[in-house]
Amino acid sequence: MLTRSDDLQILLTIVDTGGFSAAAEALDIQVARVSRAITRLESQLQVTLLNRTTRRVELTNEGRQFVDAVRIGLQTLQQAEEDLVARGERPKGRLRVDAASPFVLHQIVPLVQEFKQAYPDIELEITSNEGFVDLIEKRTDVAIRIGKLTDSTLHARPLGKSKLYIVASSAYLAQRGLPKNISDLPHHCLIGFTGSKVLNQWPLKGIDQITPNVRASNGETVRQLTLSGNGIACLSGFMVNNDIATGRLVPLLESEHVTNVGREQVNAVYYKTSTVARRISAFIDFIQPRLSL
Repeated sequence: MLTRSDDLQILLTIVDTGGFSAAAEALDIQVARVSRAITRLESQLQVTLLNRTTRRVELTNEGRQFVDAVRIGLQTLQQAEEDLVARGERPKGRLRVDAASPFVLHQIVPLVQEFKQAYPDIELEITSNEGFVDLIEKRTDVAIRIGKLTDSTLHARPLGKSKLYIVASSAYLAQRGLPKNISDLPHHCLIGFTGSKVLNQWPLKGIDQITPNVRASNGETVRQLTLSGNGIACLSGFMVNNDIATGRLVPLLESEHVTNVGREQVNAVYYKTSTVARRISAFIDFIQPRLSL
């Protein structure tokens, strides 16, 4: 007896969300239906796929092998169905996109009008979160992530690299002086981030991590603090390239920079079995050549 594809999708969602209740919430179905689907699969296959404990659900060895094959199979099936249904049609439907606030403001928002003209049938829904969101929990189709990726269950499309700059405003430098080398930094006001230690690791030789005098949880807030003359900050090119070009911010200590640090990477991520693959591809293919990283 062949297994049903909706039962297989429920199985994948359990694995991705970590439990029956979380899967039911993500799929907007009852927990009982989730449980019945797994019971049906295990009965049909005559094998235990999941070990259930009071704290978590874990795949058995057989379950892990099966899930890996199911991901590939469902992705192929879903893509074939979409290609058949959408033959000769433009992608349509809702597309939920998530990115950090600065990326949304400086990179995505300027492209929305042109994207809507190219794909009028795609309903774009944009959210912004400063941390890495759980795509299933937040019902997000594609997320733009800055930095190294660690989640192997996600498919990633590299969008490029965004250089990191140490910057300050001309007004601040006129008042406090220009730092000529790294050893001058402790004598300046440094603007950094709350929460994430990685964001306070500046790409400078011999420095592991800076201790900010002023902290903010949002990259755009850090940028505005820097523009207002409050100190020196480390920010990605995708949000300060224009500020540097117009002289609003001045790049510092360029000869002391190290490159190819994790924070430079920019990727679009989504689940490999996504049922909105054509919308995701349309969005990524559209924005990638238009980004100013």
